Amino acid sequence: MTTGKLTTRFRAACCLGALVVLVVTAAGARAQSPSTPDAAADKRWLAVAPGRVEPVSGLIRMTAPVPGVIDEVLAKANDKVFAGEPLIRLRDQEARAQLASQTAQVAMRKRIRNKESASSGASAQRKAEDAVADAEAAVFQVRYLLDRAVAERRSGRGSDAGVAAARAGLKRAEEYLAQQNEELRRIAPDAPLPTVAEGQLKVARSELSASRAALEKLTIRAPVDSTVLQISAKPGEAISPAATTPLIQLGDTTALRVRAELDERDVEKIKSGQPVLVRPAALRGREVAGTVSFIAPLVEAGRYTALGQRNATDVDVVEVLVELSEPGPLIVGMKVDVFFRQEGSSR
Repeated sequence: MTTGKLTTRFRAACCLGALVVLVVTAAGARAQSPSTPDAAADKRWLAVAPGRVEPVSGLIRMTAPVPGVIDEVLAKANDKVFAGEPLIRLRDQEARAQLASQTAQVAMRKRIRNKESASSGASAQRKAEDAVADAEAAVFQVRYLLDRAVAERRSGRGSDAGVAAARAGLKRAEEYLAQQNEELRRIAPDAPLPTVAEGQLKVARSELSASRAALEKLTIRAPVDSTVLQISAKPGEAISPAATTPLIQLGDTTALRVRAELDERDVEKIKSGQPVLVRPAALRGREVAGTVSFIAPLVEAGRYTALGQRNATDVDVVEVLVELSEPGPLIVGMKVDVFFRQEGSSR
């Protein structure tokens, strides 16, 4: 082999080696860059955090308050419900029988007490206690009437006006109860010690209140004005407070927000009121503006996967809530990336 041929082959090998080095270097650079160029190249962004869209109330997950069997599922997904509206009712025949027994016991004890004479101070105390007991019974009864009005509206036999009237009646009954309780508190310090009959009536009324509370626990109600998002409960199903799957999920969807997880290393860069841009993973090219409304004072393990991360446990995070100026196409549960802007930066 001549010297010229050796030189030519050596030069070709050198060129090939240089090309391999360039390819490997370029591939390494691509692997190290974030999946979204804006996150590193654009100086508008201070940080990027993964998150999910949720109702402004947060996602409310309701489980069983007591063990039981579902008798009725009274709502369905997308229903608009008001605070206190019944959603699920458990079988309550035993609880209602107990309530009837306690009601009769109170009536008997009251008749016995009324046969006793009372001093002026004791008479005022009796009158105030009776007024509170009557007001409590009225609230219980009016709530039952409201539940019936709601059921009739759902079945098409009632109307919104009927429900509104029942809600107004419940509010008046609760206000009257508060007034009577205040009157009783005013009188109580000067009241004489109760007689045996008065004491027995107090005990019976306390047991009646406990029976009402036990019966009330068998109806699962909406805690706030909200929209039903999902129901997994079915009539005839046995349920328990220990169950991890919620029976119903709901939230106030009149506005939406984002719950994001910010890398703890970026927390000093962010403050309340910081402008952000929210990009939904499922809707490429769509963006929604927002601002930081809350930064949690706690660092914890991350649940979401951020841009360029291997998995959801790569970093510890700080929870950040973002208020959206206008939800636009976003839906509760959507995965999004939150881009935190530099102050004063424009799009």
